[in-house]
Amino acid sequence: MDMTNILKELAIHNINKGAACGSQWLDTKGSAIECNSPVDGKLIASVSAATRADYDHVVAQAQQAFPEWRMWPAPRRGEVVRQAGEALRKYKEPLGKLVSYEMGKSLQEGYGEVQEMIDICDLAVGMSRQLYGYTMHSERPLHRMYEQWHPLGVVGIISAFNFPVAVWSWNSMVAWICGNTCVWKPSEKAPLTAIACQHIIAEVFKANNVPDGVCGLVIGGRETGEWMSADTRIPLVSATGSTRMGKALAAAVAGRLGRSLLELGGNNAIIISEHADLNIALRASIFGAVGTAGQRCTTTRRLIIHEKVYDTFADKLKAAYNQLKIGDPLNEENHVGPLIDTDAVKSYLHSIEEVKKAGGREIIAGGVLEGKGYESGCYVRPCVFEARNEWPIVMHETFAPILYLMKYSALDEAIAMQNSVPQGLSSSIMTLNMREAEQYLSHMGSDCGIANVNIGTSGAEIGGAFGGEKETGGGRESGSDSWKAYMRRQTNTINWSDQLPLAQGIKFHV
Repeated sequence: MDMTNILKELAIHNINKGAACGSQWLDTKGSAIECNSPVDGKLIASVSAATRADYDHVVAQAQQAFPEWRMWPAPRRGEVVRQAGEALRKYKEPLGKLVSYEMGKSLQEGYGEVQEMIDICDLAVGMSRQLYGYTMHSERPLHRMYEQWHPLGVVGIISAFNFPVAVWSWNSMVAWICGNTCVWKPSEKAPLTAIACQHIIAEVFKANNVPDGVCGLVIGGRETGEWMSADTRIPLVSATGSTRMGKALAAAVAGRLGRSLLELGGNNAIIISEHADLNIALRASIFGAVGTAGQRCTTTRRLIIHEKVYDTFADKLKAAYNQLKIGDPLNEENHVGPLIDTDAVKSYLHSIEEVKKAGGREIIAGGVLEGKGYESGCYVRPCVFEARNEWPIVMHETFAPILYLMKYSALDEAIAMQNSVPQGLSSSIMTLNMREAEQYLSHMGSDCGIANVNIGTSGAEIGGAFGGEKETGGGRESGSDSWKAYMRRQTNTINWSDQLPLAQGIKFHV
């Protein structure tokens, strides 16, 4: 892939600089972050990370811009976000290719990620006219009560490599229409797509005279995230990543009584009932398990299959896996691309070793691919093991295409197995039995933030609030009323009488 033309199409002219306030790029002097594509191992570019001084400058600019930006009427802010969506439509093809080449997901998934950004812009435009509060009847005569929502200030956004731009857009577009300013720390494993998005959005903001500080970018490693977590100037930090990272960040933010919005690990299961349409179940299971090479937080990691259809479904799965094509994700004939880097490959191999030690039966063999087309060392075979749900390695989320199969005999047993892991993000049941479906969606069913019937665990729409429970962090982003996470609630009582009655009938005379 010749990235020179792609970067030219995206009009990126500050690819080596690691911090920006709108269209103003800082001359960063931090350590070099080398961006090697997992597709072919080639160096795409080297980015100079933001120093602490750079970070402080970007946050200060965000603080300075907030008083002006929050005074813009919300529909006017929505109009700017609408134009951002139009700009993303214009750059969808080159940006999708960059996403695919930089992090390794299939080209269709790269395009899909940019489309997700476009969709959230459309959704946020509508939200900008619906930042509503409730009215309430007062117990006191001639009083009126209502609630309203105000922006928080500076919102910090920490995103992960697997969705290098979409999750940022879920947060930023909604935070912006609420009247907040944003500072984004993208994954150091995929900074170029962030730089491209900064250019695209800054162009729109500049044309609309939006203050530069509304859209900030700081590129760096773990230390940069720690600065943000401890920064009292940032009332909300929204972070996507591992559970380990989330626990550390939540403790730091809570220590200063700030807010955190967390989207962390998943260990997602599909229950395949004896009443399932096995063809639909097969397609959902395969895409869920191997899409993005198993590097989605919603990746299907466990199949809990009824004993009556277990052997039949396992045979179908083996036949389908044998047809998977692994290789360059920009070649649309391939189904599976590379893992993000060789560290991810080591984690994949370690998990295979652990499940074998535990007694897992290999159904579809894994391994690292070598030879022509696999020179980066990041391509692995999606593999499948028969395993037990309670094994520590099965309880652990491995960000790779490893799928575990297990049997059940009664639905209560299957639901208990699904819910027994520490994570609680996405879940599915495949059944044509209405009673099973309703039980699964009831308080007796899935304990995950997302529960589906006859679709897989992966591929959520932006219209619904996205997030999970337990070690997934409890956050909600994207659709529904997720805008409330980026605002503060205020209750207002107005006395328009000539008396001062007190609540609860309290009498006070002076």
